[in-house]
Amino acid sequence: MNVEFDSKKHPHRRYNPLLDEWILVSPQRSNRPWQGQTEKTVQEELPAYDSGCYLCPGNERANGEKNPDYQGVYVFDNDFGSLLSDKVDFSVNNSDFFSIKPERGINRVICFSENHSLTLPEMEKDAIKEVIDVWQQQYDELGSKEFINHVQIFENKGQIMGCSNPHPHGQIWAQSSIPTAVVKTQENLKNYFEKSGRSLLEDYLKKELESGERMVLENESFVVLVPFWAVWPYETMIISKRKAGNILEFSEDEKYDLAEIIKDLTIKYDNLFEISFPYSAGIHQSPTDGISHPEWHFHMHFYPPLLRNAEVKKFMVGYEMLAEAQRDITPEQSAEVLKNLSTIHYKSRN
Repeated sequence: MNVEFDSKKHPHRRYNPLLDEWILVSPQRSNRPWQGQTEKTVQEELPAYDSGCYLCPGNERANGEKNPDYQGVYVFDNDFGSLLSDKVDFSVNNSDFFSIKPERGINRVICFSENHSLTLPEMEKDAIKEVIDVWQQQYDELGSKEFINHVQIFENKGQIMGCSNPHPHGQIWAQSSIPTAVVKTQENLKNYFEKSGRSLLEDYLKKELESGERMVLENESFVVLVPFWAVWPYETMIISKRKAGNILEFSEDEKYDLAEIIKDLTIKYDNLFEISFPYSAGIHQSPTDGISHPEWHFHMHFYPPLLRNAEVKKFMVGYEMLAEAQRDITPEQSAEVLKNLSTIHYKSRN
């Protein structure tokens, strides 16, 4: 006998229109016992200044360069960048199976604050607004270079996400090609725009606001939600209410609203398990290739790896590597958990 489908109990697939991909949701697995790897959760109290930190003001970096005694936001070219800006001579000699092309680019590090002990949720909103000002400046400066066609702004937070230095900082990778995931997103945004004359995310956000099921935070200019197609357990996305193609289009008020909602979201993350919550976060916005992109709509992804508690992370292995992304807790469940968390940091309460 057939039973009536319940998305909270039965395995099902969900479609991601940004990437034209499907994800498997298996809510019945969330009750299984865990006997796999757990992560250390020792909370280290960091000093405001660390003499051994490569990113603190006045300290010498690994390549011998010395940081200025900066206050607030400090930007410098990555000493060990993955991209180089050098022009190289190259003769195209590709085949069906062995294609290669040089890639030029610039890697930069953005220190969010001179205070070694802070993270975004513990910074003042005005200080986060200064970070956003610098994101805007860097997108403009790097994107205006003739050989830069895409500017990726992102942050990796926590050792579990490969961050080797706890000093509050993010990165920029600006390059001559548009990266694979961005190309896929752009193609789907463009296809939707050409069919409807509207932004895909504009229409999607309207439906999410009507539903309210996956909403986490909202202010005058931005919304935080758990995407219907979220892969990571507590994945979220910040979407601008007004269709803006990139960060240069935001007013001072909108940048302050973005700072506010980033702070409130990251506080909720920290409050979830009362730890400095790890994640990878990054902005998706229009390329800087000199072409008009009316299909683009600013959004920012947050991909946190933790699943059940501070000790258990979500692994992307096996089926995820060989077939398609899979999650256990439903997006609606994770949205409800995040929505109900306080926006007062647990350290302040304690």
